[in-house]
Amino acid sequence: MTRKKYSLISIGIILFLVLADQIFKIWVKTHFALGESIPVLGNWFNLRFIENEGMAFGLSFGDNVGKLLLSIFRILLTGFMFYYLFRLIKQSKADLLIISVFSLIIAGAMGNIVDSLFYGLIFNESTPFAVATLFPPEGGYAPFFYGKVVDMFDFNLFPLPDWLPIFGGSYFFPAIFNIADSCITVGVILVIIFNKKFFP
Repeated sequence: MTRKKYSLISIGIILFLVLADQIFKIWVKTHFALGESIPVLGNWFNLRFIENEGMAFGLSFGDNVGKLLLSIFRILLTGFMFYYLFRLIKQSKADLLIISVFSLIIAGAMGNIVDSLFYGLIFNESTPFAVATLFPPEGGYAPFFYGKVVDMFDFNLFPLPDWLPIFGGSYFFPAIFNIADSCITVGVILVIIFNKKFFP
């Protein structure tokens, strides 16, 4: 496959996943009150709207300074990954697997970066009592770089026994996440599985 085709595939994957992530997040943000949940598949899969400061799976890193540093770090890392991916393509050192994995991770990082950079500017505050509005006349809820990331996928796969230290009484994988988080996670898992291909 030619370098041009690999480049187009990579750009296509990234654009498709970022758009899917953003469309779904905007739909959730403008249709759900904060904390609202609806069942999708029985009790084990729900759509539950929460927001976090930007790390994957609802984790946090410091206050405003930590959030700013995290956003800058992610932008720099994503830029480096873009550069490295297209360098591999240019040098004919990439195949479809490598391109797909890099594209997944880049798309996931970009999806959450968009939330952090712009959601504070284009939405008003979500609360447990009110659904947010896109482009409210009174302006957004936070300045540039300080938007919150929207999460919605809530899987209660199976309960953990109460006697288990720390996690006892909760469900296996209790984190609530989004499409962007999924892209990063799948990409990293593929890097681990096919590590000899990525680190010869």
